[in-house]
Amino acid sequence: MSTLLPWSRPGRLWRAACHVNLGLVMGIVTFSLTITFLALSAGLLVTFLLALPAIWMLFTLARGLAKAERSRARALMDVEIADPIPTLTRPGWIGRIGERARSGPRWREIAYHLALLPVGTISYAISSAAWSGSLAMIGLPFYVGRLPGSSAKFYFFELTSGRGAAAAAAVGVAGLVFVAPWITLAAANIQASMARVLLGPSQDQALVQQVSRLETSRTAAVDSAEAERRRIERDLHDGAQQRLVALAAGLGAAREKLDDDPAQAKVLVSDAHEEAKAALKEIRDLVRGIHPVILEDRGLDAALSAIVAKSPVPVALDVQIAERPSAAIESAAYFIVNEALTNVARHASATRANISIARAGDRLVVEIRDNGRGGADPTEGTGLAGMRERVMALGGNMYVISPPGGPTTISVELPCGS
Repeated sequence: MSTLLPWSRPGRLWRAACHVNLGLVMGIVTFSLTITFLALSAGLLVTFLLALPAIWMLFTLARGLAKAERSRARALMDVEIADPIPTLTRPGWIGRIGERARSGPRWREIAYHLALLPVGTISYAISSAAWSGSLAMIGLPFYVGRLPGSSAKFYFFELTSGRGAAAAAAVGVAGLVFVAPWITLAAANIQASMARVLLGPSQDQALVQQVSRLETSRTAAVDSAEAERRRIERDLHDGAQQRLVALAAGLGAAREKLDDDPAQAKVLVSDAHEEAKAALKEIRDLVRGIHPVILEDRGLDAALSAIVAKSPVPVALDVQIAERPSAAIESAAYFIVNEALTNVARHASATRANISIARAGDRLVVEIRDNGRGGADPTEGTGLAGMRERVMALGGNMYVISPPGGPTTISVELPCGS
């Protein structure tokens, strides 16, 4: 039923309505400014030098308005539109104007600003007619008697008080519940699709960007795996391996003392036994660090609760996940929080921290905040850099806001679409 009834997601419907209404307003603004400077530039081309300021204003205004339209699509329709405009490279003011004039994406921005007015006007008119017409038909039984001739005349039929007005009211209810919302959503989606086509990258640009992202993700994945391998190797060499060497040495000494000094041999065997238990514990901790069992069995909330309980800094944990993401995403979120809390304890001088994890659409959002001294820089040290590599390897994003003096906020978005 929720797929047929737009009112089941009122937030989406209201944002779509705002998008349609703003489309008319923005269409008037963008069309007026764009057509003015486009006509001025074309009219002054015969003098050329006088046309240059108008051409510069045309592309500058189109650029700013396009950014505003991408923001509108993202805020109201959850449509992410990448900026396809490359950085200017030509030297000199005139050279950069020429580079703008030869840029296909910039002309597509101008085309969008010109097309938004008719598209926005039609979208607004159809959507408004659907809503107002539905409301008018719902109220028809109450005012039809006050109309001339006590009837409402339509193109092919006439309604009077009684059954006709009641039937019209029923049609109005259906229009208000089903037709008008779906028309509004369709109009908003058409505007968003037009923005995606004209303001976003072309198919070739999208392929180039996707290849670049895949190459970056692959490099990050290889670097992350190599760093993890080195960590495991270091932990084995400095921990369990040293204990096993000591264990072998202790057992060898016990064997030599077994005949001559049984009491001393017993002490050495006892020490070796303790050394063996310590080695087992370190190996168990190492294996748990690779992939904790509690994470696999009980999920993020339980696994992170165990980490929070051991943290020297008081931590407030809030996990809101109705459906568990994939094992790779869960593992990444677990180790990101673990690394972030380690950094907070070692470097932040914080007295408290907050961790929130929630699912937003097809993204798992992890946010770690602390009230420490700030100044965290992902380009320095290995902690934040390793976290970023792990996130990028999974196709996610990581943002660090850490001004000097604090606080520090680390926000991570991981893809978890099912």
